[in-house]
Amino acid sequence: MATHYERLVLANLAEACREAASDIHKRIPARKEGSAYHFRAFGEDCCLTQESVRFSGKPDMGPRGLLVSLYARRVGPEPIRMEPFKAFRDLPNSMPYQGAFSANCERRLIPHVSRIRVLSEQIKAAFGGGDGALPLGGDFSLLLFPLPKIALTYVFYLPDEEFPASVTCLFSANALSFMPLDGLADVGEYTSRRLAEMASRSG
Repeated sequence: MATHYERLVLANLAEACREAASDIHKRIPARKEGSAYHFRAFGEDCCLTQESVRFSGKPDMGPRGLLVSLYARRVGPEPIRMEPFKAFRDLPNSMPYQGAFSANCERRLIPHVSRIRVLSEQIKAAFGGGDGALPLGGDFSLLLFPLPKIALTYVFYLPDEEFPASVTCLFSANALSFMPLDGLADVGEYTSRRLAEMASRSG
């Protein structure tokens, strides 16, 4: 029997891949191979069909698969607009989600800040990103693309004698055009989970 997540994923995929949406590869954007669409998501190779979402060849019909399917269903032809990057708390109606976002996306990475700096080139390669601007100061920053039209800038502060490490995550200007607010909170969380995983594996 299909789980709740699986039912949601399949409903989103059916809507995203319906015949009237045959330009989905242009909207994502993705490389089309037959009935499959290939692109990078959350730092991995992702393949989307009407029946499944796969990361690095493995089916994922859980939370990440749901985010990819929701993005595919919602994304339109509008191009990504990077600036001004926005803090999550500055997005409309974000207050109910702010505490969870800070804990799951930003504070999750505090133990890994030094290691993330060492791995910054590897992380940028995985997420198709680069060095971010430092609008809030910071010791270093990363510009990452967890989904093709949603960019995150992470601003990192290294620990010193007076202050502990800290992390701020900012969203590209029109991220809400491609994902609802609660989905954006989850995009931040699962991006940070991936960064923490990479840092832990190489530590």
